[in-house]
This record gives sequence, C-alpha cells and structure tokens, in this order.
Amino acid sequence: MHLSTDGTRTDPGVPPGAEAESAVHRRTLRYAVVALSCAALLGLLLGLVTSHWGPLARLDQSWVNGLHHFARNHTAWTASMQTLTDIGGPLTMRVLLGLAAVWLWSVGARFLASWAAVLLLIGWLAGAAGKAAVGRPRPVFTDPVAQASESSFPSGHALAAAVTCAALVILVWPQANRAGRAAACTAAGLATFAVGWTRVALGVHWPTDVLAGWLTAGLVLGGITVVIELWRPGALARDVRRVNWRTRPRVQRVLAGGRAGDPDRNADPDSETDSEPDSDAFPDGQ
Repeated sequence: MHLSTDGTRTDPGVPPGAEAESAVHRRTLRYAVVALSCAALLGLLLGLVTSHWGPLARLDQSWVNGLHHFARNHTAWTASMQTLTDIGGPLTMRVLLGLAAVWLWSVGARFLASWAAVLLLIGWLAGAAGKAAVGRPRPVFTDPVAQASESSFPSGHALAAAVTCAALVILVWPQANRAGRAAACTAAGLATFAVGWTRVALGVHWPTDVLAGWLTAGLVLGGITVVIELWRPGALARDVRRVNWRTRPRVQRVLAGGRAGDPDRNADPDSETDSEPDSDAFPDGQ
C-alpha cells in the first residue's frame, strides 16, 4: 500500500472503485458486529432480568438501596443528580440530535441527516417498545427522593444519551485531529455514564435498566448504519466529504488544527472514491 498523488492510500494495481467498495464492506461488517453483539448481550440481560436470577437481582437491589440511603442523607448530592438528569434527559438529547439532522440537511448531507433523524426516531421507539414489552417495575421506596412513571426496562435516559453522544462523536470525528477526537470521545463517554448514573442514584432505575439502555443504543446505532450502508453503499462516507467541503475553512481550521495542507480539502465532495482514511466518520480501519 502506498500514497497516491492525491494523498490517499491505495494498493498498486487495485482500481479506486474496488478500494472504495472494500472500505464500505469493512464499515458495514464493523457496525454489524456492534449491532449483533449488543443484541446478544441485551437478550442475555433480558433473560436474566425476567427470570429474576438471584445474583443479578441482589446486585441491583444492593446498588439502589445503598445509593438511596446516601441520597436521603446528602441533599446537595441529590439536588445535583436531579439537575444533571434533567439537563441530560431524553428531550434534551433528542433536540440535540434533531438539530444536527436539520443542519446536515441544510448543507446537503441528506443521507447523514436521514441517518441522524432515523436514529432519533428508532431510539425512541425501541425504548418505548422495551418498556411496554418487559413491564419491569421501578424500585420502590417509602421515602423516595425522585419520581418517574412508566416501566423501568430499559432506561430511556441512558438510551437517548448513548445514541445522541455516539452519533455526535461520529459526526465530529472527521473534523477533528487526534486530540479533538480524544476529547470528543471522553466528553461523550462521561456524559453518557453520568446520565445513566443519575437514574440509579435517584432510585428510579435499576443498574441493569441503564445497562439495557446502553446496549439498546448500540443495537440501534449499529443496525441503522448497516441498513443505510446496504441500501446506499458509500453514501454516508460521501456525505462526510460533503460536510467537510461545505464547512471548511471554519470548522476544520478549529477542530482539525488547521490542516490546510490536506490534499482532500479541495476534493470534489460528490466524488465516488471513498478514500479519506483520516476523516471518514465511518472509518475503514486503514
């Protein structure tokens, strides 16, 4: 493998179209593995929860009891948890992802915009369907510090936060340099964990509900991405290049550390070649 004259990596004797097709296949396989892994783990977790497996049930109960006792004795902690769970609630997360979809549509990245919008919709439907199908009761206390309605499994807060934060990282990824990507992943991971933690800390969810929300998010994200890649191979990567092209120089100059010398900055965003190894939001691992 070597660098071509336009700065992309190619194999000698391999047509650019074949290279692009191979990249699409790798991306599709990667997201299929994510979706199937999350589905398998979610199915296992659901089986353990519905069968009331003793060790897991005791772990759930001990966590919520301990955190509830702490919350009752530390009002400032409880208030901070309530504030954080309100800020990072499903409505906030869906608005953020919806705004991202609207912006992507406005710059002509129609497939990426549809991807974000479908993630928002399917994530909400998956959470509602899971609650209705499982019907798991929430933790019950004589002196609760917070209230929540509907069933408990999976956590809607955890699901919405995980879907939105992961999607935003994917959208930011091609714009950022290594430090920016590390910062984005760290911020997204902390936000996702914090929102999930508040649900257990406030005694309105079992820990396994939060874990189920994260696994459902992985299933939704991986599954929707695979469907779009199979429907329109390479369309998401082409939209990434279109966003890169439309948003330069302001966004890339700030987030990518001013990579003004990148040959691909002047590339045609509608090009059929899928050859941006460092800026593909759906990286091919090259």
